[in-house]
Amino acid sequence: MSSQLAPVTLEELQAPLRARLEQVHGELRRIVEADFQLIAEVNRHLLRMQGKMFRPTLLLLADEACGASDARAVTLAAVVELIHLATLVHDDSVDHSVLRRGMPTINSLFSHQISVIMGDYLYSRAVVELVRLDDLEPLRVLGRVTNEMTVGEMRQLISHDPLNFGEEQYDLLIRSKTASLLSGTCECGALQAEPEARGALQRYGHALGMAFQIVDDVLDYVEDEAMTGKPSGLDLREHKVTLPLIFALPRMQDRERRAVHRLMQTPEPTDAHIAEVVAAVARAGGIEYARERALRFAQQAEGELELLAPSPARDSLRGSIAYVLERRR
Repeated sequence: MSSQLAPVTLEELQAPLRARLEQVHGELRRIVEADFQLIAEVNRHLLRMQGKMFRPTLLLLADEACGASDARAVTLAAVVELIHLATLVHDDSVDHSVLRRGMPTINSLFSHQISVIMGDYLYSRAVVELVRLDDLEPLRVLGRVTNEMTVGEMRQLISHDPLNFGEEQYDLLIRSKTASLLSGTCECGALQAEPEARGALQRYGHALGMAFQIVDDVLDYVEDEAMTGKPSGLDLREHKVTLPLIFALPRMQDRERRAVHRLMQTPEPTDAHIAEVVAAVARAGGIEYARERALRFAQQAEGELELLAPSPARDSLRGSIAYVLERRR
């Protein structure tokens, strides 16, 4: 980084925002509330599954870095988290995942049909809430984001030959699936700021999102189930090709490449086969290369913060970069 960033936990970043984050939780419950019994039951499970509230944290920090001038920030933070939850529900259904953060997914606890419909319900509740704000700007930003995320999901589905999935395609995918939401999140925290600050936060969110996804993909190669709540190499088990493998594949020995090809053609590869490919990726430099690319995106994000006035919130946004680089999911 251009400056040494001290390691920081998400809890430390969120500590000054604790009261506002509690308000976000309240808004979430209000927005998704339903009289329909099945929806209410699924909602209760969803809110128990809820994650670390990283996106609402970023939105509130962006708002405070711009002077905390937007009275809608708490509601917008809840809407952003709702959109994120909807994508997770749909992703779990598409991937036939049975666990999310150590808890049963909606599709495994109820059904795939209910999971798809519930994701639609969450999206529609987000739209209803945005319309209620009676302002086109947040609707315009988050409408664009959800469209980009959907295109990203489709881009992943049509990648029928994973080993021909190159770095440029990977960038397009993670820009759509991950960076777009973090970018829109930070921009929604700056809707009433000067154009320079709003643009800086939008670009900060994009670069942070790219780093976030690359780090996530690296963790799949270097973390074990005890740390992450899911098996190491899960992407490989699902035949997903991410940056470490993309970089490593042309640099592998023939024997190692054959092992990768066999894995991609095996419906349920063994732990030993997964470990063999993970080791080959590491030897070929794929993990180190991905970490370096994440660091470059982190440096871009840090550079955008120089366009904001100094403040504790700006310091926390810088700390968020360190959190993304050092996190263990």
